[in-house]
Amino acid sequence: MKKTVLSFTLAASVLALSACSGSGSDDEAIVTSKDGDITKSDFYKEMKDSVGEQAIQMMVIEKVLESKYDVSDKEVQAEYDDVKKQLGDNYDQYLASNGQTDAGFKKSIKLNKLQEAALTDGIKVSDEDVDKYLEEKNTELKASHILLDTEEKANEVKKKVDAGEDFAKLAKEYSTEEAAQETGGELGWFKKGDMVEEFWKGAAALKKGEVSGPVQSEHGFHIIKLEDKKTGDDKKPSKEERKKAADELKMEKADTSSLVDKVSKLVKDADVKVKDKELKSALDLFNQSQAAPADGEKAPADTETETDGEK
Repeated sequence: MKKTVLSFTLAASVLALSACSGSGSDDEAIVTSKDGDITKSDFYKEMKDSVGEQAIQMMVIEKVLESKYDVSDKEVQAEYDDVKKQLGDNYDQYLASNGQTDAGFKKSIKLNKLQEAALTDGIKVSDEDVDKYLEEKNTELKASHILLDTEEKANEVKKKVDAGEDFAKLAKEYSTEEAAQETGGELGWFKKGDMVEEFWKGAAALKKGEVSGPVQSEHGFHIIKLEDKKTGDDKKPSKEERKKAADELKMEKADTSSLVDKVSKLVKDADVKVKDKELKSALDLFNQSQAAPADGEKAPADTETETDGEK
């Protein structure tokens, strides 16, 4: 499951911490034993000491985003069902390895979708953009590549390809990818999202049999040969599929680095106050992200932290 910038793997802990504020006395025992009870206040202190600041951040983020953006239970359930189907028999193991409960997992999904709503706020995509995106997602490519460390070396190898030398032999001789010694650079069939975006775009722009110039990615410089291309059926996408595609396309265009600033503004506008002095630094993340004022301008007021005795 993908995670956006501010999403923590603490949803289960947040649920537990927020449950402490429910009905009943703080001295009420929530666990009893012959060796002593655990009260609600004991539990709150333990949770606060272990995940308190991050949990507060997560809960505040959810509160302020919910006030501006709408994520329905239906949307959350749809993504939950999709991920659970993909994980299959590994679902329970996934929850256990991430220290989550079923309810906590759904809470993580909702928080991610709220953050995506904030990140894509104001981003527009046209019907033509969605059509092209869906066409790409419905396309499979088969390619080979030669991976080089430098653009200069990649250009040298490209000249050898253009001169008619065998692509697979060149991959075995020059590629920095270990697997190329066995495969000759063959990658088999892949879809959009299986490869880094730069590689996908470079391969998708080719015609069958064509070889690209150097394509740079985080892995180095690729010389790509498109072996084959195929598309799925021509079934018309549903309204839900088009909406999902539009959301994914908006996320591709979104600037993830802007999320902290967007949330920080919402926190400031909401006049959030932390009353527990031991958690007073929980909102530092948002205070620090406020832009520095220009010369002569008044600095923005920090989000207030209310300590004991303050009103």
